[in-house]
Formats: sequence, C-alpha cells, structure tokens
Amino acid sequence: MKADIKSLDLRELTAFVEILGEKPFRAKQIYQWLHVKQVSSFEEMTNISKAFVEKLKEEAELVTLSMEEVQESKIDGTRKYLFGLEDGNVIESVLMRYKHGNSVCISSQVGCRMGCRFCASTLDGLVRNLRPSEMLDQIYQIGKDIGERISNVVVMGTGEPMDNFENLLKFIELLTDENGLNISQRNLTVSTCGIVPRMKELAEKKLQITLALSLHASTQEKRLQLMPVANKYEIHEVIDACRYYFEKTGRRVTFEYSLVGGVNDTDTDVKNLCALIEGLNCHVNLIPVNPIKERTFVSPDSSVTLAFKNKLEKNGINVTIRREMGRDIDGACGQLRKRYMGQQKGRLA
Repeated sequence: MKADIKSLDLRELTAFVEILGEKPFRAKQIYQWLHVKQVSSFEEMTNISKAFVEKLKEEAELVTLSMEEVQESKIDGTRKYLFGLEDGNVIESVLMRYKHGNSVCISSQVGCRMGCRFCASTLDGLVRNLRPSEMLDQIYQIGKDIGERISNVVVMGTGEPMDNFENLLKFIELLTDENGLNISQRNLTVSTCGIVPRMKELAEKKLQITLALSLHASTQEKRLQLMPVANKYEIHEVIDACRYYFEKTGRRVTFEYSLVGGVNDTDTDVKNLCALIEGLNCHVNLIPVNPIKERTFVSPDSSVTLAFKNKLEKNGINVTIRREMGRDIDGACGQLRKRYMGQQKGRLA
C-alpha cells in the first residue's frame, strides 16, 4: 500500500525519505512542495531528481481532489464546491468571504451517521472518514481557485469531526504547522454534535482552537427530538464537557443553535437555555434553519429570531444571528452533494 504522503508530518516524512535511501533534507523540500506550493503531482517538484520522483511515484500517493462543480452566490459571493475523491465519492466545502478574510468550511467525512433531523448531510448515512490529506486539500484547492490566502477554517461541513478523531488531530497539526500553511490555531473552529469522551480528549490536548457545540435545543427532551446523539450523551453531560474544555484551554465555547420555527424558538426555550449555560464563558450563534425538502422544518420569522436574540442578551449572553450566506446555492450542509448524487443515479438508471 502506498504512503499517503500529504498526511505525513515533517518527522514522519523525514523517516519515509530516509527509508527510500535519500538524505533527510529532502523531506523539508517535499513538505514545502506539498503544503506551501501545494503541487498536484510529483513531477512539479523541480528541485527533486527525476530518479527520486519516480521512486516517490512508486512508493507514495499524492492526494489531489478534483473540482466537480462550483456554485457562486449572486447575493454575497459565497462559493460552494463539490470535490471528487479518488474512490468516486464526492464531498462539499464552502468559501465565505468576510471583511476580516476568507473562511473555508470543510467536510470531515463522506456522509455522516449522527442522524440530526434538520441536516441533509446525514440522510444517506456515513460512507467513510476523510484522511488528513483530503481535509487539507479542500482548503488548498479553494485557495488556488481564488488566488487568495485562506485565513480561517471551520470544520463544520459534512460529517462529525469527533467521529474521525485521529485524522482530525493530524489535520490540525498539518494545517497549523509553521512549515506549511501556518494557519493560527485561534483561526480554526471544530464543530461537534456532542461526543463527550472526544470533547474531553480534545480539551486535554490544550489546543487554542475554538470548540463549537451543535446544541440546537434548550432541554434534553427537545434535543432528543432533533439529535439522536442525545440518546447517548445527556444534555447536561455535554454542557459539562464544554465547561471542561474552557477550564483546560481558556477558549470560549461557541454554541450553534439552529432555530426551527415552532420547535425550539419559544420564550420557554430562552429561559431554559439561559439556565443551561449560566456562568459558562460562551457565545451563542443563532442559525435560522435552512429548509431541506426531505424534512418539514421551517425557519422562524425574522422577528421571532431577533426577539430570541434580544432576550438572551438581556440575560448577559453573547449572541449573534448567523448571517445567511449562500441560500441561493444549495446553502445547507449536504444539499449540493445530495443533488449531485441524485443526478448521477438518474444518469445511470
């Protein structure tokens, strides 16, 4: 089996190069080609001998995603990318342009097994985990496409990052390595639906990344209606893991709260949510739910969303309403991939 060379850190790459009978300094050259110049083939590594290039081709694979489709929002310039993997699977990523820089939201798995009721990513279940190289290359390909630096990364696309934990940690190491793209840990957010043991394990690493919890409910009863993971990890247990994360890292936790009209947007929800997260250094991100045709959920009226925000603020909670981006381009997680797969099945039928 060939080595996945883009998933190796510099130490591992050095050992790999030495096994191939080359001098250790070659590893740094290759690492630069992979993670700074972001080449798509070994042949582009011009300061490596042809003989060594041939050896690399025999012993290693260079994972490069193919761009299958790009949608650009006419409203705000958000771009949604559909990438093809070497095994025929497809994943999606999103570029969001802000005043403070370019932010990319990447997928961590092909599909997802978490089953959250309002999410298109999970409708066909989990296919497989993404390797660190496949996570990285989403960012590299988008950066090359726009010809600009990516300054912020959010692991909040298709998949549950904590369900792909070891690959996630290696991805973070490679992304933030000063020898590579060198994105600050503080500019990286990792989202989870609440896999408590992994949240605690991540806290122990004492990284400076932001942890975002997909909370979406103010009580255990309501969370059970929306998120099957609540059957395994009770809501207070999940919040305690967030408190633990803050204690270990000093990093404020973000709560993602998708507002579903008539489901979790009432005054009682505000009251319960305030009691649930009281005293925790956190930020609540309200997200009017993106409707998907496979579910009956709808967004609340904007007045309801605003009132929900104001009531939280009166209770001393930091809160923002997520700016809706890319709604005209299959904006919700998993929508573009789902439509594409449907089209492919139609062609084969």
